[in-house]
Amino acid sequence: MGCNTLHRYPVGIMPVLNRYFIGIICCAQLLLLSACSISYKFNGANINYQTTHSISIADFPNNAPMVNPSLSNSLSEGIRDLYQRQTRLQVLRKGGDLELEGEIIGYELTQTAISTTNYASESRLTIRVNVHFTNNIYPEESFDKTYSAYQTFDANRLLSDVQDELCAIIINEIAESIYNDTVAKW
Repeated sequence: MGCNTLHRYPVGIMPVLNRYFIGIICCAQLLLLSACSISYKFNGANINYQTTHSISIADFPNNAPMVNPSLSNSLSEGIRDLYQRQTRLQVLRKGGDLELEGEIIGYELTQTAISTTNYASESRLTIRVNVHFTNNIYPEESFDKTYSAYQTFDANRLLSDVQDELCAIIINEIAESIYNDTVAKW
């Protein structure tokens, strides 16, 4: 009788009982997990939404000596888009709890690498932006800062062929840096 204690139940019922108990354990774990109220933010924003409700982002005029006609609009909209996607702040043109304004001060093309034939083998497109950030709720967090980013490309290619792609990458880098300094506080 000691060796056959497992066979007190019919042979086909043990797998059913095992699945039944596993199901009960899984349901209990789900109930416990759903009862927890832990919340993680993956956007990195550090905003007190009880006091801060809006951000105004002015257009960034292009005051660089070398002008890309679409850069001002692309930069301004890129920054607005980032705040709309990553925060619950209402994005305005002016009068926000947070205010972001600035100007494009640099759009420069330089040669960065010389080949063995003494010709440029690599070019660099650099964009520089002055930013004035005003926090009307916590004025001590306001600042003025210059942001810069660049991308390199093969000097055998024309700037007009790569300009849109490079500007999109650079604008994204600058917008993320501004975002990190204003609301993410990294």
